[in-house]
Amino acid sequence: MEIIIRFFGLILSYLALLLNRILEYVICREQPDYPPIRHPLLLKSVLELVTALRRGQLTSQQLVEVYIERVREVNPSLNAVIEDRFEEALLEAKHADSLIAEASLDYDRVALFTRYPLLGIPFSVKESCGVKGLSYAVGSVLRKGMKAPRDGDVVELVRAAGAIPLLVSATPEFCMSFETNTVANGRCRNPYDLTRTSGGSSGGEGALNGAGASLFGIGSDIAGSIRLPAMFCGVFGHKPTGGLTSIKGHFPYSLVDENLPNYLQLGPITRFARDMPLLLEIMAGDNKHKLKMNEPVPLNELKIYYSYGYPGLNGLTHPYVADDIKLTIVRALTCLGKAGIESTQLDLSFLDNIFELVIVALVDLKGLPSIITQQAGRPPNMRLLVLEMFNSIIGHSLFTKEALFLELMQRLNGMISTNKMQQYRDEVARIKTHLTELLGDRGVLFLPTFHSTALNFHTSLFNITGIDSLLLFNVLGFPATHIPMGLSLAGTPVGFQVIAAPYQDKLCLQIAAELEAAFLGWTPPVLHQIAAPETPVLNF
Repeated sequence: MEIIIRFFGLILSYLALLLNRILEYVICREQPDYPPIRHPLLLKSVLELVTALRRGQLTSQQLVEVYIERVREVNPSLNAVIEDRFEEALLEAKHADSLIAEASLDYDRVALFTRYPLLGIPFSVKESCGVKGLSYAVGSVLRKGMKAPRDGDVVELVRAAGAIPLLVSATPEFCMSFETNTVANGRCRNPYDLTRTSGGSSGGEGALNGAGASLFGIGSDIAGSIRLPAMFCGVFGHKPTGGLTSIKGHFPYSLVDENLPNYLQLGPITRFARDMPLLLEIMAGDNKHKLKMNEPVPLNELKIYYSYGYPGLNGLTHPYVADDIKLTIVRALTCLGKAGIESTQLDLSFLDNIFELVIVALVDLKGLPSIITQQAGRPPNMRLLVLEMFNSIIGHSLFTKEALFLELMQRLNGMISTNKMQQYRDEVARIKTHLTELLGDRGVLFLPTFHSTALNFHTSLFNITGIDSLLLFNVLGFPATHIPMGLSLAGTPVGFQVIAAPYQDKLCLQIAAELEAAFLGWTPPVLHQIAAPETPVLNF
C-alpha cells in the first residue's frame, strides 16, 4: 500500500462526498424536456423485432424511421449525436426489405435470418469504435473533421449480421474521462436529469439508450466505460471477457501494447437484457464458441458472492457507497434467494492494494497517443503538460482537464516507485487465479458499479477514487454486466454490476435476464404515451 496515494485517495473521497452532497441541494434536478415515447416499436426488443420482420408484420424502413424520429426528438436536449447517416440508413433499410420480400417462403425467410440474424435492425455506435465515413474525432478539437477510414472490426461484424448503423455518439476526449464533456462538442447530458453527466466514456450511447432513442449500441470499456454510462443512464451494459472481441478500428489504439486487447473490450449497451446473448455472440465473431451460450446453467446451480465495499483502511480511502445502491444488491439477493440460489458475503481484504494495482496497470500501457501531440512516440514535455492542465482548469485550453490529468499521472508513473511495480503486477496475477478458482463455472460476484448515482458535471476528478472497482475487472479480464434496478429517491438510475470468471459471460447475462424479468430493468425517464397503432402492419 502506497501512503502518498492513499492520502490523496482519502482526501479526494471525503471531498467528493462533501461536494456531491452540496451540489444535490444547490443544483435542482432538471426534468427531461423531450417528449415521452409514443410509438410501441420503441418498446420492442431486438428478438421481438426480428420475429416481426421475418413474419412480414413490420418493415425495416418503418423501424428505422421510428428510431430516426426518436433521435431527433431527444438529441437537442441530450447532445449525444456526433454525426448521423440517416439517409444511408433508410436506403439500407429498403434493401433489407427487398431481401425479405424476395424470400417468399417460410423456409427461405428462416434461412435468410439465420445468415443475417440482425437483418434490418438499426443501432448506434460510440464514435471511437469507427463507422466508415463518419466522424472519428473522438472528442478532440485537433481531430475535428477526421473520418473513420473503415468500420471497426466489431461494427463490421454487426453490419455483416444485417444491422444498420444510424449514427456515431459522443465520447470524452480520447475516451479519457468518465464524464462526456469536451471542448469540441460540449456536454452530453443525462436523460434522467439534464444537469448531470451521462457518464463516460460511452456517454453518448448511455444517453441515447436511456432515452429510448437506440435499440442497442456498441460501446467500449477500458475502465468501466460501458458499465458506468449504463449505470448513470439506467440501462444494461456488458464488458466482455478480455480478448473476446476485437479492438481493431478503435481509437485510441496501440500497435505495441500486448495488454490493451485484454483491458479494452467492445460490448453492447441496451435497454433489453434478453438481447445481450445474441448481440455478444455476433460481436465475438470467431471467438463466440468460447462463450458456450448453447450450454445453459440451471439457475439453482449458481452461487452468488457479494460485497458492498472494502473493509478497514481500504474502505476509508474509498468513497461511501450510497444506500440506494446497496439496497439494489439486497433486493436482487432476496429475489434470487427465493429461486434457491445460495449467496455468501465475500471479504474483499485480498483487494487491499486495489488502488495500486489498477494504477500500475494503466501506467504500464504503452503506445497510446498523447492528446497534445496526437502521437504515440512523442509525448509533450512536462512544462507544456502542466501549463495545459492549468489552462484547462480555468477554461483556456483546447484539451479537457480529465484527459490531461490521466496523461500527467502516466508521466509521473502513477506516483509509484519503479522498484515496487513488479510486486503489484505479481499481485494481479495472484488475484486473478484466486477469483477464477473461487467463481469457477457456476459463481458470480455482485458489487456496486459505482458509489454514486449520476454525477454533476466537473466533479469526475473528485470522484475518481471510485473507479477502481470498475477498472479492476478490465485488468483481470473478467466479464462484467451492469444491471439497472430502478430509480433512487432523487429519480436517478441505480443498479450494480455482476462479475464472472473469464469466458463465463453467459452467467452475467443470465442473472441480468432473470432480474430484468423480476424488476423490469430499464425505467423510462418520461412516462410513455402509447397510442393505438394506426395500421395493422404495426400490430404485433
